[in-house]
Amino acid sequence: MVYFQKRQKLKLHGFSNSDWGGFIDDIKSTSGFYFYLVSGMFSWSSEKQDIVAQSTTEAEFIAVTATINQALWLQKILCDLHIEEK
Repeated sequence: MVYFQKRQKLKLHGFSNSDWGGFIDDIKSTSGFYFYLVSGMFSWSSEKQDIVAQSTTEAEFIAVTATINQALWLQKILCDLHIEEK
C-alpha cells in the first residue's frame, strides 16, 4: 500500500539508471526508472532495451529518454487532477 500525506509542497522526483550489455545472450542493456511524490514511490519500470547500445552513454541516453517520457506523462496527469507541483 502506498500512503501519501497531505503537504503544502508537492514535488515529483524521478531517477533512472541502466546497465550496458547486461544480457549475455544478446548483449542488450537494461533500463530502469522510478518516481515518487512526497513520501511514496508510485511509478517504476525495469526492462530490456530494444536495441543493442554501443556504449554506456548510449544505454544511459535510452534510459533517460524513457524516464523523461514518463515524467511528462505524470506531470500531465497531475495537472488533470489539479495537483500543482511547487
